[in-house]
Amino acid sequence: MKGIVVAAGYGTRFLPVTKTVPKELLPVGIKPSIAYIVDEFVQSGIEEIIIISSRRKKALEDYFDREVELEELFTREGKKDKLALIQTPAAHISFVRQTEMRGTGHALLQVRPLLGDEACVVAYPDDLVVGGRPLASQLIELYRQTGKCVLATILEPGDVSRYGVVDPAPDGLGVRGFVEKPEQGKEPSHEVSIGRYLYTPEFFQWLEEGYRRHEKGEYFHSYALDRMIERNKVVFTRTEGQRLDTGDPAGYLEAILRNAAEDPSLKPTLDAFIAERYRK
Repeated sequence: MKGIVVAAGYGTRFLPVTKTVPKELLPVGIKPSIAYIVDEFVQSGIEEIIIISSRRKKALEDYFDREVELEELFTREGKKDKLALIQTPAAHISFVRQTEMRGTGHALLQVRPLLGDEACVVAYPDDLVVGGRPLASQLIELYRQTGKCVLATILEPGDVSRYGVVDPAPDGLGVRGFVEKPEQGKEPSHEVSIGRYLYTPEFFQWLEEGYRRHEKGEYFHSYALDRMIERNKVVFTRTEGQRLDTGDPAGYLEAILRNAAEDPSLKPTLDAFIAERYRK
């Protein structure tokens, strides 16, 4: 099974830094956010990863390439700890470019010829999940049990009007509907979809049909998802770990703070700052 990372967007909410630096390379701790996704895939047994990028994101390819000069330097100096930090992931990583920004549905169509007749896990790097089993492995496990598309969700007790919300079937597993940004008070549940999906080959058939029908503007995956839901071919699973939303500056800051709180090398600095900032 392949893993797909959708990383072609402009990242305009992080301007001006994303004028030249891909948002997916912004660090959470000392590791780029996209590296958390790749690690999740590798830990879930995925050995082939395709990253959908764009013309402005050559740095992503450089990041996942070997750094031969540093390897030689650290090897010569016997610095195994530093050598481990720059090792390439234990997976084959390739890149496909979305040459025009036509939406995430269009982006996914760029990889369809590479998938063959197999399911794939799709990740959006705005959503990181820490703690618990690797999220991709949770999706793969449920797919093997059901043979259906799988959505990852979190339970959001508050306002869900800015999310895509699952309408759960009575069995608590199937998806009988999906509502994008429901009006507050009219949401079908508080099961919020996050940026991790497992799609079967049939999903991509509907994705392609929807694109042929699409007339203008960005194209998303909702047409294909609705067709699969109508046919009772979508289930959901609530994530075991904690979701960090790095898609906007506020969520990104929270991810950095939570990472620092769990990192022994950074926690003393964070604790000292809090103590000084809030000293009575």
